Amino acid sequence: MENYGLDLHGEMLLAEYHSQQHLYLQLQDVVTQKLGMQLKKSDIVINSMEFRIKTEDSLAGKLKRKGAKYQSIMDITDIFGARIITFYNEDVDRIAALAESLFEIDWPNSVDKRKMHEVTSFGYNSLHYICRLPKTLYFDPELPQLNEIRFELQMRTALQHVWSAIQHDIGYKSEVEIPQEYHRQLSRLAGMLEVADDEFSRIRTSIVDYRRRIQKLVHKGLLEEVPIDGDSFNSYMSTRPFDKLNRKIAAITQAEIQEASFLPYLNVMRQLRLRTLGDIGRMIKEDSDDAYQLALFQLGSTDIDILSETIGLQNLCIVHNLKTGRGKPGLVKIFDAINGNHQQNDTLANIVIEQASRLSFMSK
Repeated sequence: MENYGLDLHGEMLLAEYHSQQHLYLQLQDVVTQKLGMQLKKSDIVINSMEFRIKTEDSLAGKLKRKGAKYQSIMDITDIFGARIITFYNEDVDRIAALAESLFEIDWPNSVDKRKMHEVTSFGYNSLHYICRLPKTLYFDPELPQLNEIRFELQMRTALQHVWSAIQHDIGYKSEVEIPQEYHRQLSRLAGMLEVADDEFSRIRTSIVDYRRRIQKLVHKGLLEEVPIDGDSFNSYMSTRPFDKLNRKIAAITQAEIQEASFLPYLNVMRQLRLRTLGDIGRMIKEDSDDAYQLALFQLGSTDIDILSETIGLQNLCIVHNLKTGRGKPGLVKIFDAINGNHQQNDTLANIVIEQASRLSFMSK
């Protein structure tokens, strides 16, 4: 063992640390597994989860500074540590509740550093729990000491983690360690990160509320009130508005309908200047017969036995494009949005125009 200049008590604690290495390794395995399983069940999306056992050098430095306060190695609560980094403030609290359901929490030694600042100050934010494995969660009769070892669980957001890393990098611990002008600058930056954390949470909450409101409007059929965007379009697709037309088209050749993504059609809706889901509903009502007639020309002399479930929407868009006078340029844009930019889209547009020219709506 390396000579760290420790007193006799410190040397004894370091020797005790070495004798219990296998316990800390086992504790790490158990906590990693239990936390990972619970996080997966809870459906909380995290940035990362980290685990570490304090190195000999790190522990020796701690013992040199304040070894006298520890009677035994069991008094040191951060030899094994876990850290969960989330994206949002509220998820820190959700993970804290999860930890409370899993572990025994040593409340007197746990600390919520998010609540420690003065009203006019900013700084390091994180929630630290000192935990122990309860026997109800895990017990190995050959290693009963595992249930006695305390460990630290840190929970913070990604921005709080960035601030912690910056503090560590520049050696910033307190106001007295650096000149006042730098302290003020760092405090301003910490405040900006805190505001950003709050704003990300606020925006996420607003988006979730918006999605719920849109889903309610869609399911109530109040489509005129719903602007077309990614969320509203997905909600509308969940009602399967093109199924009736798809089944009718598929019956032409007794084809099977295969699942496909409607996402490329979001840009097509914008190109056709459809603003609300009500506009799509009107297109279905007004153009379905012509979209079916177009499909007859496309499929009538074929034996195609598999069709994409976007076939109905595609033909609706083609018919609507031609009825509103967008002609071949509009068709090329539609095919570019659906298939990607290819020279063949020009040829495909010509074919479609030739097919559609035989339909009654083109002569109106």
